[in-house]
Amino acid sequence: MHASEEAQTESDASRSTDQETPARREFLRRGITAGGAAVLAGLAPESRAAAATPQWMTRPGQPFSNYGLPSPHEKAVIRLIAANSAVSGNGLSWTPLHDLEGTLTPNGLHFERHHNGVPQIDPAGHRLYLHGLFERSLSFGVDDLLRYPMVSQQCFIECGGNSNSGWNEEPLQAPAGSLHGLASCSEWTGVPLSVILEECGLHPDAQWLIAEGADAAAMNVSIPIGKARGDALLALYQNGERLRPENGYPLRLVLPGWEGVLSVKWLRRLQAATEPVMARNETARYTELLPSGKARQFTFVIEAKSVITRPSPGQHLAAPGWYPISGLAWSGRGVIKRVEVSTDGGKSWIDANLQTPVLPRCFTRFRLPWRWNGESCILQSRATDETGYVQPTRPALIAERGRHGYFHYNAIVSWEVSEDGSLSHVYA
Repeated sequence: MHASEEAQTESDASRSTDQETPARREFLRRGITAGGAAVLAGLAPESRAAAATPQWMTRPGQPFSNYGLPSPHEKAVIRLIAANSAVSGNGLSWTPLHDLEGTLTPNGLHFERHHNGVPQIDPAGHRLYLHGLFERSLSFGVDDLLRYPMVSQQCFIECGGNSNSGWNEEPLQAPAGSLHGLASCSEWTGVPLSVILEECGLHPDAQWLIAEGADAAAMNVSIPIGKARGDALLALYQNGERLRPENGYPLRLVLPGWEGVLSVKWLRRLQAATEPVMARNETARYTELLPSGKARQFTFVIEAKSVITRPSPGQHLAAPGWYPISGLAWSGRGVIKRVEVSTDGGKSWIDANLQTPVLPRCFTRFRLPWRWNGESCILQSRATDETGYVQPTRPALIAERGRHGYFHYNAIVSWEVSEDGSLSHVYA
């Protein structure tokens, strides 16, 4: 199916979130016409009166609670978990991107990756140790860090293995969040790492920090000093509340825009060194053999990427008509400048509206009204970031990287809409 003529004629205007297009006005008008007002008008007077007073308006509601929970009607909006039966506590869970809106991920739905379970840490007994190439080897308790001036920063965290099923020969059939949900976006609050490094007196020979977590796996990775002294954050809060245990309580490292394995949870140790530690997660893992025979290593920055979350597999288009296309785009290199949507498998593209504010290294929500005519079609999105980098097609990515990779997949995603309104994952 070709992109709608209405959207094509308004492609320039659709770049602005403030300018309403004829396609959008038609979309809203059709939605109102099909709404509850039309249904109520056809009811008998006594039925109309009953419909105007739902039963929950006839008695007092529930009392207060100490901590708010989602509605029981939203119990299906959960993380899908994949646990490694051979290794206790090893596994992951995906954020259900297809069930969410906006750009921030609720704390209880943030994706997880654990190597040996979630440690139950008493913050009174937890300390952060800095040693190695420092003038002063110091340690900080959680209460010590809470006394420092704090900053807040919104950013996404994405596992380097997110979307890796895209390397498969055949497309995996699963909801969008189960394919691309090892990525979440939050507001993180804590102490800039640069402040603590300065207090310890970083030696000029130091080129790397070795960060280690306090889980039973003692997971450790190497971080270039430049990033550590830049926007790295010792995070104590997530979306306004203290970190949850599965997200690193009581202290985690956050490296905006860089692959998630570097944002070490349950942070307990930072060693300044001249060389990287060459740990498992930077040698055997997160390193990829290229067609040339060389290997990509220390591929820190997350490249521009996007995915349509609505409509997407597992959802259904009831009948031909107007539908909102919505999704998420992000880039570790900064701001998303443009998201294009195709409804004909990449033959033509339309600029989607970007929901403001558009922030660097954050999820950016894009939207486009679309009229489906009931024919089979393929939906795609393509992101461009402020550096000019354009999200590649799958054939282009495979030509560049070969077939020996497992990580850092960011090719254009394709959803096929069938004539019956069902959606599936395809390669196009």
